[in-house]
Amino acid sequence: MIKLSKRLQGVANLVTEGSYIADVGTDHAYVPIFLCQKNIITGAIAMDVSEGPLGVAGGNIRNYGLEKQIELRLSDGFAALTPGEVEVAILAGMGGAIMIKILSSHMNVTTSLQACVLQPLSGLYKIREFLISNGFMIVKEDLVKEKDNFYPMVKVIPPKKEGNKNDTTDGISKDSIDSKVNDSKEEWSKVELAYGKLLLEGKHPILKEFLERELIAKTAILEHVETKARVESKKRIEALQDEIDLVRKGISYYAV
Repeated sequence: MIKLSKRLQGVANLVTEGSYIADVGTDHAYVPIFLCQKNIITGAIAMDVSEGPLGVAGGNIRNYGLEKQIELRLSDGFAALTPGEVEVAILAGMGGAIMIKILSSHMNVTTSLQACVLQPLSGLYKIREFLISNGFMIVKEDLVKEKDNFYPMVKVIPPKKEGNKNDTTDGISKDSIDSKVNDSKEEWSKVELAYGKLLLEGKHPILKEFLERELIAKTAILEHVETKARVESKKRIEALQDEIDLVRKGISYYAV
C-alpha cells in the first residue's frame, strides 16, 4: 500500500468518491495509485507533458498491478482529453499561471468536468481571482504543513454550459450548483483572495500559523528596509505595509 506525503494526501482527500479522474502532471502517479488502492475512484488517466515522468509513473503503476485501472497518456494539460471523458481533474504541484493556462486553453473539457482539485505551488491569489471571475465555484479549501512548507489547495466546480452533465457533487445539488455558478459571479475581498475565504471563515488552524509567521517575517523585512535611505526603498516600504495590513486582516478572523 502506497503512503502519500501530507501534501499529496491533502490533494487525495479532496477527490470525489466514485469518480473517474485525470491526474494532470502526474509525475510519479502516486495520487491515482493511492486512490485506486483505497477504492476511492473507479479509475484514472495519469497524464504528463514529458515522457520521462510518464515512464516513471508507468513503472510505479505496474509495480502495484494497476495497469487495468490507470491509463497513461502523454498530454500538454487537457490537450489529450475529450469533453466528458473524466469527471474530476487533479492539477497539483505546478505554478498557478500554468494552471490558469490549462483550465482556459481547453474550456470545452474544463466545463465538462464535475470538479477540479487544484494545488498550486505559486500564484494562489491570481488563480483564486481567475476562478471567481470566470464563474468557478470554490467548494472546499485546505492547507497542510509539510516540514516547513505550507501547501494550500482548493476544490472547485467549473462553470457549466447548457446541456453539460452536472451531477450532485459532495452533497451539493445540481440546481444549487447551477444557480450559484451561472446566475452571478461571487465577489471575494483581497484578504479572501490572498488567504482563502473558506479557510478564513473556518478559522483553519494551520492558516493561523502561516499568517502569524508571515507577520513576523514581513515586519522584520520592513524594519530592515526602513533603515536604508534609498529612493527605491519608499515603494518597497509601501508594498510591505500593504502586505502586512493584509496579513493582519487575515489574523483578525481568528479574534472573533
